[in-house]
Amino acid sequence: MSWRRAPSDWQDRVSLDELLQQTEILPRSFYERPTVEVARELLGKVLVHGATAGQIVETEAYLGEEDRAAHASRGLTPRTRVLFGPGGHAYVFFIYGMYDCLNLVAEPEGRPGCVLIRAVEPLCGLAQMRRRRPSARRVEDLASGPGKLCRALGITRALYGVDVTQGPLTVRRWKREPEFEIVVGPRVGIRHCADWPLRFYIKGNPFVSRP
Repeated sequence: MSWRRAPSDWQDRVSLDELLQQTEILPRSFYERPTVEVARELLGKVLVHGATAGQIVETEAYLGEEDRAAHASRGLTPRTRVLFGPGGHAYVFFIYGMYDCLNLVAEPEGRPGCVLIRAVEPLCGLAQMRRRRPSARRVEDLASGPGKLCRALGITRALYGVDVTQGPLTVRRWKREPEFEIVVGPRVGIRHCADWPLRFYIKGNPFVSRP
């Protein structure tokens, strides 16, 4: 699935009912695997929160205690406790005093790892997303960054720790999964381990945060 409308087209690409019929929720076993595998395979999946949804087009992997850029490198704290739990839960944190960011916990319980969702391609609920992100000038800018997508989809720290295999925030896969090429590169916006090739995005997709 990829966007084929003009940049000025703010219409939903698919209705929520149609999307739910064409997709199924990812099971916990999807997440309880090596973080890099999960980060790559989350591309093309669909993030759904309430009446809004977007296809994941960009991710970053954070590997745990050996990764100085990962929050888990500081060990088990009240903030990071969900990272040390079972896979398939949301780790939402606040940055720069203004943005929430969504990570999905990977790896089996006791082994921290997570995937930052960096960008999604809006699919449905665009009118609501646009009200939440009035500064977006083009549909491509609506959710092209970790803070932008959380604001557009209404994802906040109130969802910290929720189980994404059920409930209000879920990740789904298409019953007929799309084909695409994956680009691999260094993570962005961090100081430590910035050259590690742990950023993944769909080649040629106009909704990624940066090419």
